[in-house]
Amino acid sequence: MSSYQTRRCSAAACGLRFPVAEGLTLGDRCPHCGAATDREGDLYQTHGAREPERDPPPTGPILEVLLDNVRSLRNVGAIFRSADGVGVRHIHLGGFTPTPAHPKMAKTALGAEQSVPWTHHPDGALAAERLLGAGHRLWALEGGPRASSLFAAPTPPASAPLVLVLGHEVSGVDPRILDLCEAVVRLPMVGHKGSLNVAVAFGVAAYALRYDLRAPAAR
Repeated sequence: MSSYQTRRCSAAACGLRFPVAEGLTLGDRCPHCGAATDREGDLYQTHGAREPERDPPPTGPILEVLLDNVRSLRNVGAIFRSADGVGVRHIHLGGFTPTPAHPKMAKTALGAEQSVPWTHHPDGALAAERLLGAGHRLWALEGGPRASSLFAAPTPPASAPLVLVLGHEVSGVDPRILDLCEAVVRLPMVGHKGSLNVAVAFGVAAYALRYDLRAPAAR
């Protein structure tokens, strides 16, 4: 738990309002225009979101992840952080997907790279075959003619481990892996863009699956 003080820029043309941690002098000057700042209001405290004793347990399937040739270190780090939050059991890193061995992974994973088990596989397709042979179910988070809305797809059994597969940010999931997937699901997009950032899409899909956040019409 940390304490913060709100500061406001004294320059009428600026008026920037921003928080500063208690005891720091960095907020004495406006970071935008450099003018002096004034204190505003009382100190306040921030609290983390972690309250597992008050949160309902997940009702969806055991979830694992296969990241095949996801190139961005930042995306992979963000996926690790979301995976930790939603209780992913294992992350499989295929191809040139960066691993937590990279010294800069911690910048976005923020320690989650140490709490979520992971393995690296030079060939993601072979890893997918092994997972399938071990009794896992594979779902790809991907577009294309096979894709149906995640919120309309049949609910997978909670007892069967489900592997959510995500691929390269531009070329998508390897066709060899898609052939092994029993379902291809996508997130509905009602704006002008056709897809979300891969790390954002993973976070939405992972929570939707783990907590069975499904559209009423699909139940």
